[in-house]
Amino acid sequence: MSKERAVRRAARLAEAEAAQARRDRLQARAAQRRALARRLRPRVGRTGRMFARRSRGQRAAIVAGCLGVLVLVWLLVGSLTLRVAITVLVVLVAPAIVVLAFDRRI
Repeated sequence: MSKERAVRRAARLAEAEAAQARRDRLQARAAQRRALARRLRPRVGRTGRMFARRSRGQRAAIVAGCLGVLVLVWLLVGSLTLRVAITVLVVLVAPAIVVLAFDRRI
């Protein structure tokens, strides 16, 4: 009788170990899937950089536009105080124009 119990206990233990190994494999596979999804999914929110949501072309257009306006102002306007005032105005108004042009906040 005790030999039969030992055989049944050994079978139960083998089944339990097989089930535990199966659960471990499934959990490892799910963790790999979550890690892959986390790597592939784009991060939402701020990245901590200025202009991080802009493409390289958009950033180049913003810089080129501001510099172009400033060059024209400094070449065509005669008064130094007016040049400085328009430069400050360009610096202050540029973010609003960027929002209107690209339809995204900085």
